[in-house]
Amino acid sequence: MENVEWGEYKIDDLFEKLNLKFLKSNFDKENDVSKEKSLEFNLPLVNAKDGNNGVMYYGRSQDFESTELSIDIVNDGAISTGNVYSQPQKTGVLYNAYLIKPKFRADAKLLHFFTSTIKKSIKLKFGYENKAGWGKVKEEKIQLPIRNKKIDFEFMESFIVKIESERMKKLEAYLSASGLKDYALNNEEKQVLEDFESRKIEFSDFKIGELFEINTYKKRFDANKVTISSIGEPYVVRTSLNNGVRGYIDEDKQFLNEGNTISFGQDTATMFYQEKPYFTGDKIKIVKSKDSKFNKLNGLFFVSTMTKSFSSFSWGASSFSVKIIGNQLMKLPIENKQPNYELMEILISAIQKMVIKDVVLYVEGKENN
Repeated sequence: MENVEWGEYKIDDLFEKLNLKFLKSNFDKENDVSKEKSLEFNLPLVNAKDGNNGVMYYGRSQDFESTELSIDIVNDGAISTGNVYSQPQKTGVLYNAYLIKPKFRADAKLLHFFTSTIKKSIKLKFGYENKAGWGKVKEEKIQLPIRNKKIDFEFMESFIVKIESERMKKLEAYLSASGLKDYALNNEEKQVLEDFESRKIEFSDFKIGELFEINTYKKRFDANKVTISSIGEPYVVRTSLNNGVRGYIDEDKQFLNEGNTISFGQDTATMFYQEKPYFTGDKIKIVKSKDSKFNKLNGLFFVSTMTKSFSSFSWGASSFSVKIIGNQLMKLPIENKQPNYELMEILISAIQKMVIKDVVLYVEGKENN
């Protein structure tokens, strides 16, 4: 990279904003979109989303105009403003985001490169009080590799190929070191999955406050007043990315919150199992189990069912108080009318193996190509 020559280009010279529309006369959020992808709702829709490639909803392909090989820019949202995502597949627009299209011929690799350099240019310049509208974004400038005074598209593609190869090697090493390459289900896991799919497992509703204490952080650490790095203790904020961890900070350890708890973002309804002690930013609650059987595996089940309980919530619409969180219902498998922690662990273990199987096979396929 040191020997690469760089040039500066205005975003507007390379991209155009698309005005994609909803094709029916009236939009009904209850019936025209879904948070779950299905055969009917199969078109990704970009909106004010932090994480999941900017997609929170799916629509019917016949209801929304769509495009391929575009870049998604979030122009509004409490913590998502200025996010940039590559959208190589057919994609539509819901709200608080827009798609820009290259004025040149592009493939997915080039799209990834431009997404990265645009995000680097605009992410820190825009926020909730300064919307990332196209009128402002198009005037921003990006740095691109050049050769003979022209954009070096060939270098960009080869660079992305190299990055992908390096990441695949790291993923392969991680899978081997962590023992995750073993994706074979044991008999117990097979039986639990079979019982779950055939609805033989009994579930019941519990209030979160029945099973958990909902505590305030020991101390709030303002992101603008701490040094975030790759060393120190986890710093958990209201993001949906990276298990809620924005980075690591080196602060007074007496203000660490307990590990083996769930962090809960009050105005984002994002929650994550936190294995190790951690510091927090603003509006994070510490959800601590009242049961000694609580651990990482069943903790992941609790996070999943709690997330589903809050799934109808829209980011930034309100802030959940301790009382509201405590009274929220969640569905749990039971035995003798009590939460079945062991079954939760078996189910999560089985699901992890099913998910990691696709990853392992993908890695092995890449290696054999």
